Amino acid sequence: MQAMQAKITLDKDYVIGEIDKRIYGSFVEHLGRCVYGGIYEPGHPQADEEGFRRDVLELVKELKVPIVRYPGGNFVSGYRWEDGVGPRENRPRRLETAWKSIETNAVGLNEFCNWAKKAGSEVMMAVNLGTRGIAEACDLLEYCNHPSGSALSDLRRSHGWEKPHAIKTWCLGNEMDGPWQMGHKTPEEYGRLAAETARAMRMIDPTIELVSCGSSNPHMPTQPEWEAITLSETYDVVDFISMHQYFSNAADDTPNFLAQTMSMDSFIRSVVATCDYVKAKRRSKKTLNISFDEWNVWFHSNQADDKVMERTPWGLAPHLLEDVYTFEDALLVGGLLITLLTHADRVKMACMAQLVNVIAPIMTAQDGAAWRQTIYWPLLHASLYGRGTALQPVISSPKYDTKTFTDVPALHAAAVQNEDGGVTIFALNRDLQQPMTLSCELRGFGGYHVGEQIELAGADLKAVNTEKSQPVTPRKAGSAKMSGSVLEALLPAASWNVIRLEKDAQ
Repeated sequence: MQAMQAKITLDKDYVIGEIDKRIYGSFVEHLGRCVYGGIYEPGHPQADEEGFRRDVLELVKELKVPIVRYPGGNFVSGYRWEDGVGPRENRPRRLETAWKSIETNAVGLNEFCNWAKKAGSEVMMAVNLGTRGIAEACDLLEYCNHPSGSALSDLRRSHGWEKPHAIKTWCLGNEMDGPWQMGHKTPEEYGRLAAETARAMRMIDPTIELVSCGSSNPHMPTQPEWEAITLSETYDVVDFISMHQYFSNAADDTPNFLAQTMSMDSFIRSVVATCDYVKAKRRSKKTLNISFDEWNVWFHSNQADDKVMERTPWGLAPHLLEDVYTFEDALLVGGLLITLLTHADRVKMACMAQLVNVIAPIMTAQDGAAWRQTIYWPLLHASLYGRGTALQPVISSPKYDTKTFTDVPALHAAAVQNEDGGVTIFALNRDLQQPMTLSCELRGFGGYHVGEQIELAGADLKAVNTEKSQPVTPRKAGSAKMSGSVLEALLPAASWNVIRLEKDAQ
């Protein structure tokens, strides 16, 4: 079959911005088996002295997850953080109304901070602005970050954590525009509450970073008015605004599904434009950045989840949101990571939702193994090789139309100049039938050679990885070659590709 032709031009001076490693973050919520039966399973053969699964920790460390958002999610809008500190035997069991489960509080914030330290990750803590408010947020911050000499910092020390957790990044609630959220608010109500909470928290610890809630998804009827109204209150006292978006192939239309990167791109541009409108309106010199702190493919388990919660409510760590991901899901996740990189100047944090079992790259079996889902691989590659400076590629590619999108480039690509001077190209061939010959001209970089070519490809778009079989696994490829300043490579149909260029020896 004749290969399509696509071209990338890279110039050392065409720069998008520095990549904040926190765009490769993740999310752990007290939901289903993410915590209980996921990161934490006392009695498991791989459990450590605290009950955390070592096999899960190793997979998380392999991903080099830089930051983990916690404890929610919808869960946080009904959460009482005090329930999860102190002796376990004294912790109450609560009705967890967001996901109709019982919360035992066996894992609370101190244990989670310990787990994050083991994983090599920072914590992004969310405060409850649904059913609680300013005082409780300040109490939580004092407990976590104040060294000693106050009631709550000394309470933490009495619980066995002498040193403060020094949590830097804090979310001011979760999805407060959503009617599904406990205590959801109008934009005027949320804007005032978030601004006053931010001011109070900064009185306790002026070094923290704060994230204001943006729209829960681009289809909310109040988007982008929600951002414009809330930021009119919070702009001067927060550092980020959040974005959430999930992607579905419920219609089983793969070309349209893989084009949904364009929806993420449009949503980011809308929020950036709204932030800059508020900046102009306030005559501000401050530029507000984005925390895209929930994103992933999510649709496989939706109907089953509703049935579980209706049929057996108030269970302990029920099986919820356990999407089993396909090869085509991995392709879209790769494309979404490319989209985040192309907005590295404004998207400074992002969290794939979630980390284990619940719409997650890592799955576990009770008392059994942990394994990598298909979507694990593009996240791993981006986290390992997508650090440094995002370059602005000039791309020429064949295009196609779908039910929802027009002029979809068959080639979706990003390029990074790595911290060691190397260059990494991430390339998604969205065409399901035709391979693609990629020509990439590097201008102003000096001499390079191909260090490694990684390819995730296969004929079965619906292939999945399970405990017993992992057919969707990347392989080393060898088609990429440098000729002077031009890279040539063959990208298989429907493939995720990583090409790493190394500087020639001087």
